[in-house]
Amino acid sequence: MSNVFVIDSYYKPLNPVHPARARLLLTQGQAAMHRRYPFTIILKRVVEQPEVQPLRLKLDPGSNTTGIALVNDANGNVVFAAELSHRGHAIKDSLDSRRAVRRGRRQRKTRYRKPRFQNRKRKKGWLPPSLESRLANILTWVARLCRYAPIAALSQELVKFDLQLLEHPDITGVEYQQGTLQGYEVREYLLDKWERTCAYCGKKNVPLQVEHIHPRANGGTNRISNLTLACEPCNITKGTQEIEAFLKKKPDVLKRILAQVKKPLKDASAVNSTRWALLERLKTFGLPVECGSGGLTKYNRTTRGLPKTHWLDAACVGKSTPDVIVHKGVVPLLIAAAGHGNRQMCSTDKYGFPKQHKQRKKTFLGYQTGDIVKVMTPKGTFEGRIAIRHRPSFRMGKVDIHPKYMRCVQRSDGYAYQQKGVCHAI
Repeated sequence: MSNVFVIDSYYKPLNPVHPARARLLLTQGQAAMHRRYPFTIILKRVVEQPEVQPLRLKLDPGSNTTGIALVNDANGNVVFAAELSHRGHAIKDSLDSRRAVRRGRRQRKTRYRKPRFQNRKRKKGWLPPSLESRLANILTWVARLCRYAPIAALSQELVKFDLQLLEHPDITGVEYQQGTLQGYEVREYLLDKWERTCAYCGKKNVPLQVEHIHPRANGGTNRISNLTLACEPCNITKGTQEIEAFLKKKPDVLKRILAQVKKPLKDASAVNSTRWALLERLKTFGLPVECGSGGLTKYNRTTRGLPKTHWLDAACVGKSTPDVIVHKGVVPLLIAAAGHGNRQMCSTDKYGFPKQHKQRKKTFLGYQTGDIVKVMTPKGTFEGRIAIRHRPSFRMGKVDIHPKYMRCVQRSDGYAYQQKGVCHAI
């Protein structure tokens, strides 16, 4: 697993330690567990003048998953790694469902509130709830890690692709526009746009080559709108043929490719919509923020021989990336945003009519849904998340448990965690 965070009795962050060292401190009674996820211990003493090594928190924001890595720039060690899964799609689906129920009831002239459109105001910089949740998740974890680790700088992948470089690849006079990074920017864009598959045969997990839809031999250009991905056999077979002639017997594939060329990147659009807002909010932490592009991230990862994962992408963000990334033995913490429950007091059926009313209290006997508890029964000991009922019989998975056998390990914080095959999900 990753290193263990350490804070002193004044809640000041110290250098993270190896799990074996943390286990020794806990066994000897010099420390106590402060938090389970991320695992943090608190010393039972004050460290007057701690000698801490500054760390850099690196972020690879994504539409569905954000990579997080804590890297020591001095020696290249990855101290902590995590992958944060967002719930933006779930939020949008919930809003769409609510909108459909309300409109359906209004059309049936059922008693319901009237629609309002003219008195709504949006503040400057407003973002849709699905995008705002992504920012909130990232900022929550940046603030949380700043409390547990001596973070001195931040790095963010600001742009997925260098759009100027993609649109004007022939500009001369600027060194980077004709350098090695140009190819990485183009390939990273195409891999996202074509979902890492061959456009002609649909193969995955095979080496892919950049293919010109309108061949260069017939006057085709290197513009991004004329490029796709193809496996080597398809690329050789197509040669200098026009795509209409090559796919004459596959009209469905031809139609799909021509439509995909004009299709925007939905996930990339979500990231682009929030990147500047995320940068401005990261600056409020008072730490220097370094920015980099997705092409630079891929270049750093490829030249260092690292596999493709979200947290390793995060470790390779920016020009400050050390020449050697030491990641052996690091197991990333998988974090999934699960929300803080539903404020709707009356749930409805698919027609919009009330069918169930909820209790106004979220807690019962000191517990609430989502708490991670340790259960100690005569039949055994185990951990997991609970769903409360307003009676002394809580639900954990498919088992009913009485609260007298429980001990709270971590309060519900709106996230589900998984590490080493142990999943604590709601």
